[in-house]
Amino acid sequence: MNIPNTLTLLRIVMIPVLVLVFYLPVDWHFYGACAVFSAAALTDLLDGYLARRLNQISQLGEFLDPVADKLMVAVVLVLLVQADPRIWLALPAAVIIGREITVSALREWMAELGARSKVAVSVYGKVKTIAQMVALMLLLFREPVLGLPIYQIGMALLYVAALLTLISLCQYLVSAWPKLKETTLKQ
Repeated sequence: MNIPNTLTLLRIVMIPVLVLVFYLPVDWHFYGACAVFSAAALTDLLDGYLARRLNQISQLGEFLDPVADKLMVAVVLVLLVQADPRIWLALPAAVIIGREITVSALREWMAELGARSKVAVSVYGKVKTIAQMVALMLLLFREPVLGLPIYQIGMALLYVAALLTLISLCQYLVSAWPKLKETTLKQ
């Protein structure tokens, strides 16, 4: 174990804490859930930085980091849709969760074919992650700040993230297509 992997595991442990805080019967439960999610997002930035800076990149970290991210994002999206079950939130949530499942399966399959590098993280994926994290923070916070409609800004950013999600999914599929086509022709 090293510091980056410990931070990644901490992020996974924070998921049930976030759920508990989200459902606390107190007025500040959304603020608390936002604080927990924000702390988790910070550990995500920090673990990657420290892994590179301290030269502690590991196979465990490369596996756990995206798993922790996907779990946290999926849980927050489910919580948000449960709290606001309108199509306008459910649709981008379904797109984002569906993309994460598809890309994970694609990466697994490409790894089995020895071509995992064909589905490496792209620039769109990184920008999508930033837009998604900020959107989820704003959606969890919910309340206007200095007259700014935080929830509506969060919704707009979530749609940006969903669009970037679809673009990055298409990039992954296009990158993987030659290998996938080759594999299906052999069968």
